[in-house]
Amino acid sequence: MSLKRVKVVLAAGATMASLAVVSVTGSVGASGATSVNWSTVQTLAASGPTSMAALVKAAKKEGTLNVIALPPNWANYGAMISTFQKKYGIKVNSENPNGSSQDEINAIIADKGRSTNPDVIDVGTNFAIAAQQKGLLAPYRVATWAHIPAALKQPKGYWFDDYGGFVAIGCNAAVVKHCPTSFAQMLKKGQGYKIGINNNPTASSSALAAVMAAAIANHGSLNNVKPGVDYFRTMNKNGNFVATVAGPSTVQSGATNIVIWWDYLQASGINTLPGYAKKWKIVIPSDASMAEYYTQAINKSAPDPAAARLWEEFLYSTQGQNIWLQGMARPVELAYMTAHHLANAKALAALPPLPKGAIQYPTQSQITKAEAVVVANWPTEVTSGP
Repeated sequence: MSLKRVKVVLAAGATMASLAVVSVTGSVGASGATSVNWSTVQTLAASGPTSMAALVKAAKKEGTLNVIALPPNWANYGAMISTFQKKYGIKVNSENPNGSSQDEINAIIADKGRSTNPDVIDVGTNFAIAAQQKGLLAPYRVATWAHIPAALKQPKGYWFDDYGGFVAIGCNAAVVKHCPTSFAQMLKKGQGYKIGINNNPTASSSALAAVMAAAIANHGSLNNVKPGVDYFRTMNKNGNFVATVAGPSTVQSGATNIVIWWDYLQASGINTLPGYAKKWKIVIPSDASMAEYYTQAINKSAPDPAAARLWEEFLYSTQGQNIWLQGMARPVELAYMTAHHLANAKALAALPPLPKGAIQYPTQSQITKAEAVVVANWPTEVTSGP
């Protein structure tokens, strides 16, 4: 999996809901019944052949949904998938759960025309935009489209943000004597630090976010990410950096005792490990408060187009948004849900506290520029490994 950017605050407001109607392609048989080509449906109608009821019926007839790069402990996707399957009786085929955003795009291209082709993707927005530019995505606007802040969705529905959080420092307080609370502190030698990020930043948005946050903390900016690469070069030289795909398994094995990763993924993926609830400490670094969202999109060549659209409707329903919230992620409709008392109160209270001061949200152009800088410099200056 990977990450993305956000243009507005995670608690950004939203407007009232509406249910839009768009024309769809189809044919009328001898019986007078309309046959809907769900791959061309761009939003649901209030009633008729492209209504929610019709979508559910068509998706159940397809019977399957193909997803990719969704680890069960990532933003509570395990509960999301099982709830969807139980609710609609649709089998979810989950492929390559530990894959990256680039893996998702590669799969759409490589598996085109096959029944195993991913129906939907959850990627960093830069990857979604690249996929749109290649003509790989289908436009679709969910029923709660108006609840998604305008800056967090492509106007025609080619992609739309789903959940987000902050780049955070996680530390095993049971083995690290002085857990760092800033990027500056992580450069200290002789502390026994074994610091990892969640994949290689040349291919993973979550890892790229760590580099961008490091740039902010080291006299760079979202427009100048090279200081972030320089920071990790110094960390590697100091012997504090571990070139691995850091996460729950590396924490449990001891390969890493500090991880720079999303706050919600640490909370749901590491804090929930046996015995880690009290010893794994998560802080938003004092010298870099940066947040982003991930992004949803539907594959234009989805083999199960009705199920793909039903999945999106489920994700953006109150039930789906609360499942993400229970996974310690901040769902994109959180502001609307909070204002209308729809958010799960217990899950909302359990979120890591928002940092004080200004929060930085990279734009798409900034992420694209940062990605180019990291691709050009990371392999030679830091590591060619994960």
